Amino acid sequence: MKRATKSYKNLNFLNSRQARIIRIIAEYMEPEKRFNDNNIKHTVVFFGSARINPNDKNNLKCIKYYHAAEELAYKLAMWSHELAKTGDTFAICTGGGPGIMEAANKGAKKAKAISIGLNISLPKEQEPNNYITPKLNFEFHYFFMRKLWFLYHAKALIFFPGGYGTLDELFEALTLLQSGKMQKKHMIILLYDQQFWKNIINFDKLLKLKFISAEDIKLFHYFSSVDEGFKILQNSLPEIIKNFHL
Repeated sequence: MKRATKSYKNLNFLNSRQARIIRIIAEYMEPEKRFNDNNIKHTVVFFGSARINPNDKNNLKCIKYYHAAEELAYKLAMWSHELAKTGDTFAICTGGGPGIMEAANKGAKKAKAISIGLNISLPKEQEPNNYITPKLNFEFHYFFMRKLWFLYHAKALIFFPGGYGTLDELFEALTLLQSGKMQKKHMIILLYDQQFWKNIINFDKLLKLKFISAEDIKLFHYFSSVDEGFKILQNSLPEIIKNFHL
């Protein structure tokens, strides 16, 4: 009689409802191994719209976000090379898709630095861009596992203008910091283009209504130029990384 397929090689079982917990565990353990193998301990994560096309000349206002993300990622990756001399380096991380994600991975590659792409299987828009370091190109099924890896190594989160996905990541990060659910005492959250964000979210109104506190407003900072954002990170990131080792 022919041998039966071993359980851990049975794809019908592994893709079944009953094996969901195995898939969830795999999306924790396999990325963890790859991060450890590649000595990834600290990341700066870029978020923003997947729908920004740098070749769309009819949307110049949004194209500027693409180029700003690329330039900032490049400057950060070059700086990370310098920090590597003391061991306190970091990697650029994105959601791995097009738009702002592509721009940040592109900037890192231009600096000859590794960069991470945390992709997720979606029916449209989400395909791996060509600038991710291949050994750090991930594909997730579960949003919540992808979110975990966005934040697990993060020391700074940079939010460029975007839609539902960007807003989702922003408010989750703010909520986790506000509620003390992350052990990190400090994390930099930067929002690019103050005018955009103030038009989209009226944080001052939330404060006035006492839905948030004055301390909650201090959880993030606006920046409106690449140099301004880079300076904020230069002044804060090394100390955050240093304290993380304690």
